[in-house]
Amino acid sequence: METSLRFRKDSQALLIHAKEKLPIDSNTFLQVQGELDTKFGEAGYFSAVLRHFYPDISASLGLGLQYDKHEKLRYTVRGKKAFSMPSNGLLSFNIKGRCDVDKEFKERKSRGAAEFMWTIFNFQKDQDLRLKLGYEVFDKVPYMQIRENNWTFNADMRGRWNIRYDL
Repeated sequence: METSLRFRKDSQALLIHAKEKLPIDSNTFLQVQGELDTKFGEAGYFSAVLRHFYPDISASLGLGLQYDKHEKLRYTVRGKKAFSMPSNGLLSFNIKGRCDVDKEFKERKSRGAAEFMWTIFNFQKDQDLRLKLGYEVFDKVPYMQIRENNWTFNADMRGRWNIRYDL
């Protein structure tokens, strides 16, 4: 199980996040994840997504449902396609999209992004670094991510940010 501690600018509380990937076959797994809000001592988010990878085309597709304490139950579909730039695969261009709908199929929320991701192994001794620059198409907002081993910092041009530490 993967666990992390997370903090967002707008949450004012530390979130404990857990994720488990249960294999179904070599390219398919069920991904279950959830968050515990330490301020209120309750689950703030839970999701279960069936994800299938297409390694020959560097793509994935996911179908599932999620529960958020604010938006309640929603169905979700998401996809991602990666294009490796140089022959070593450390620089890539990714396209990803997601659509969530409420349980009555009336309200829809879509997200889509294009991003460049650069992975630098051994940036310093025993320190890997990943830089990501992207653009969220529907919100029309640029964003960035810096990941160093267990630490991840995300920010966008609207002033939203979050930090994550993987345990």
